[in-house]
This record gives sequence, C-alpha cells and structure tokens, in this order.
Amino acid sequence: MYYHDKRLQYPVTVEKPDPAFARMLQQAIGGVEGEIRVCMQYFFQAWGNRAPTTKYRDMLLHTATEEIGHIEMLATAVALNLDKAPTSLQEEGAADGIVGAVMGGGSAKGAIEGMIHKNLLSSGLAAMPMDSDGVPFNMSHIYASGNVAADMYCNVAAES
Repeated sequence: MYYHDKRLQYPVTVEKPDPAFARMLQQAIGGVEGEIRVCMQYFFQAWGNRAPTTKYRDMLLHTATEEIGHIEMLATAVALNLDKAPTSLQEEGAADGIVGAVMGGGSAKGAIEGMIHKNLLSSGLAAMPMDSDGVPFNMSHIYASGNVAADMYCNVAAES
C-alpha cells in the first residue's frame, strides 16, 4: 500500500522553459538508466526476496518507493519545460506534420520538435514512460536475480 503526499520530495520550479532540457529529463525518467528502471528493479528484487529476515526486502521496498518520488519530480519538470515552452517552437514543430512529429526529425531541433509533438499528441505536454527518443519503457533492463548479494551489486551500478 502506498500513501501519496501532495508535496514533491523537492520543489520543482522552471524559470525559463526549455524543450531540449525536457528531452534530457525524459531520458532520466524512461531511459535504460532512468528512474523507472531502478524503481521497478527495486520492487521486483524485493518481491522476489526469500531471505529469512525481511530487512533487505523492506530496504528495497523503501528505496523503490523513494524512486517513485524521483519519477514524480522529473515528470513535473518535463511538463513545466514543455508546457510553457515558447509558442514559436511549438508552432514550428506543428508545421512538420504527424510523420515528422513521430519520427522526431534528423536534427537536434527536429528531435526536440518531435518530442514536443509526441508529448503533445499523446500526453498533453506531460512526461511519458519513454526515453528521450520516444521509445516506450519496456522493462528489458530490470535485474532481479533472487540473489540478494548479486542484486545489491547491480543496484550499486544502477545508482552510480
């Protein structure tokens, strides 16, 4: 069971919206090194833990729950960086059409416009469970071996 507190773990403010930065934050959410991955990794390691004591299971569950807070902060920052982005960027991107929006273009500018489109069309300029290229998060990089020591080494690498 989880409890949601309306306060973010740390306040998120955006003085100057920046779609390029939102793209980087999106990678930190749903990329292979992102917060969704480590959150799910901790959960599955905890749920699969068969140790005689619950100490490690509880620690992993607490850590996974904290990672949910990190996702929430990053998602808030993505939305603020996209929602308040200059209208000119949004209008330029809209002129490219749906195919350009989905593909993201070949340039950095095209990739940013593609992200704006993907996030606009699919989530109303909010963050999504995907990486910065729009590839949906698929849990292919979750490591939960059932061996507490091996999992902890894996977690050290994930947090590094």
